[in-house]
Amino acid sequence: MADVQWPHRIAAQIDPIWDGLRADAEATARAEPALASFLHATVLAHDTLEHALAYHLSQKLGSESITGLSLRQTIDQAIHGEDDIGQLVRADLSAVFDRDPACNSYLEPFLYFKGFQALQAYRVAHWLWSNGRRALALYVQSRTSEVYGVDIHPAARIGRGILIDHATSVVVGETAVIEDEVSLLHGVTLGGTGKETGDRHPKVRRGALIGANATILGNIEIGQCSRVGAGSVVLRDVPPNTTVAGVPAKVVGEAGCERPALAMDQRFWEDPRV
Repeated sequence: MADVQWPHRIAAQIDPIWDGLRADAEATARAEPALASFLHATVLAHDTLEHALAYHLSQKLGSESITGLSLRQTIDQAIHGEDDIGQLVRADLSAVFDRDPACNSYLEPFLYFKGFQALQAYRVAHWLWSNGRRALALYVQSRTSEVYGVDIHPAARIGRGILIDHATSVVVGETAVIEDEVSLLHGVTLGGTGKETGDRHPKVRRGALIGANATILGNIEIGQCSRVGAGSVVLRDVPPNTTVAGVPAKVVGEAGCERPALAMDQRFWEDPRV
């Protein structure tokens, strides 16, 4: 589903993700009356997914420094100032729904999954950064880190259909690149190796799967459809369609499937031929 091209401003009757999300919110409100007001304010009072997201993020990220109302105006500007953001949001929701066995509806990640929410907050910060509003972008980054425990620099470049599962303690550096259809688990670090400047962070290519607490350091490449085992420390390029693991990481075999990020299979067995 992550490959579907979604128009930015899409009519409700042809927006299956928004329709499904609203239907789940209505059903949940009937089943759990204590949540009815919350669901109405967060989902049912809005006419598009973009408006609902702007409201939800502003409520999460607002503070005494910048109120939720003021922040909502900024988030609205970002979401409606870039045609692709609506498509990216839907692709990310689809990624969570398709890949996370704990996810049973689009409503769940939208309301509760901090990986999805932190990623959308990054998208707002990235728009601000790209449009010369760097001070406010850094504020959104800081608030995102405080609220969700996820620290993504607003200058990082992140593609569509991304799953950040559980998400606690994920760190993505300034010059990092994450291409489309990548899956990351909690505790992943895409960092530098010291005080070097310039292009100094990892490039994660399409379809890669990065296991929990993996640390990837320096301007190195994690090849397309490769896998990095949980707890690994990666200091060198990883070839495409390859599994690496260990400290420091070494090749332990092939990726084991065509698209590891979609399969989410983190098991591996050492290949005695390697």
